[in-house]
Amino acid sequence: MRTDNATAAANAATAAILADLADSRHQAVVVDSPPGAGKSTLVVDAAQELTAGGERPIIVAQTNNQVDDLIERLATRHPDIPLGRLSATDYVPPQALGALANTTVGRTLADLASCQIIVGTAAKWATVRDGTFGWAILDESYQMRSDMLLQIVERFDRGLFVGDPGQLDPFTIVGTERWIGLPHDPTQNGVTVMLEHNGGIPVHRLPVSWRLPSSAAPTVAQAFYPFTGFTGGTDEDTRALEFRTAGFGSTNLDETLAMAFTTGWALHELPRRHVPRTDTETIQTAADLAGRLLDRGAVATCERHRSGRPLTAGDIAIGVAHRDQADLVRTALTRTGNPNAPSVAVDTANRLQGREFEVVIVVHPLSGRRDATAFHLEAGRLCVLASRHRQACIVVAREGIADLLDSHPSMDPVHLSVPAKFPDGWEANQVMLAKLAQHRVAA
Repeated sequence: MRTDNATAAANAATAAILADLADSRHQAVVVDSPPGAGKSTLVVDAAQELTAGGERPIIVAQTNNQVDDLIERLATRHPDIPLGRLSATDYVPPQALGALANTTVGRTLADLASCQIIVGTAAKWATVRDGTFGWAILDESYQMRSDMLLQIVERFDRGLFVGDPGQLDPFTIVGTERWIGLPHDPTQNGVTVMLEHNGGIPVHRLPVSWRLPSSAAPTVAQAFYPFTGFTGGTDEDTRALEFRTAGFGSTNLDETLAMAFTTGWALHELPRRHVPRTDTETIQTAADLAGRLLDRGAVATCERHRSGRPLTAGDIAIGVAHRDQADLVRTALTRTGNPNAPSVAVDTANRLQGREFEVVIVVHPLSGRRDATAFHLEAGRLCVLASRHRQACIVVAREGIADLLDSHPSMDPVHLSVPAKFPDGWEANQVMLAKLAQHRVAA
């Protein structure tokens, strides 16, 4: 029953979005979406609708991985539409992309003159100085800085802005304090700035997460989307994980995996200790959990594979806060003894954003820290890490995060002309910790 209601709600939302897309009175349409609500599917469907109506739309994504994923989805769903991949000179297409018969990779618009849909990153579109298109579809648009939008806005007349307002804000490596509260702050996201300067823009919301299992959707909604909310699209008995082999004795790793496979969540808690962010024990534990999962041959059952499907390294991700942590996890995976473990996806929250896996192992950003900085307390960072999975999420952390939060309450300065962001990182972390405490396995 839940699936039927969810499908009806999602179909109604999509129909309303496409209707506004066809309405010539709207220069832009905004679609807010929770994790796994079908943003990419909407982008693909909207591109096809526009093409069928005689348009030649462009698609703007934020990373090369997102562009490659969209190209594959478009080519699979619409093999009759010539696609263009606008790329930098040093871009090397992945093997799957190179095998697509209807896709052309080009460095300039002239190279893609015969393509009906052209896809590229915002950074690449910013280098294009000529050519105008009727429509642009801007994927993950809440992660696009407003200054980047300003550089590409002359390339299109109307725009479909699709994104998740609950995840990471636009990223910049320079200090932003000088612009906070100013109307020309270039680090604001493109959607917010566009809405502030254009009245009457319709804003839609996708109401269902098809990615998150029934065990995760309520917690993620409460922690990161307290005012809009969303529902999970699957019933409690739709998805399941099991092992093909028994555990090799009673170990903490097996207990944690059993907890995650049974409930959808697990907190693998290491002893309390203040450590650097490159804590070897925490990083190796995350890698060992992935190796153990592969050793025991996990099988996933879901609405896509009702008879079960063995999980591979490509179905698993390890998410961290920093690049040096990611590098160390990749090295640690080679020490697990499983030959497939090095193929597990390992990256920061910024780079995992928009991606999907069956099982995700998270190194908690606040694990082992003496303080709770704004970076590590960022609600969007934890939201990304805790919402990439379809089956289970395992959090690896040292004991003491709850005490750290209690001793470092939200003390961010209040700036004039800057609306407060809710939920803040302190509140979101408390909600997540309360949930994880019910699934704790002490190491």
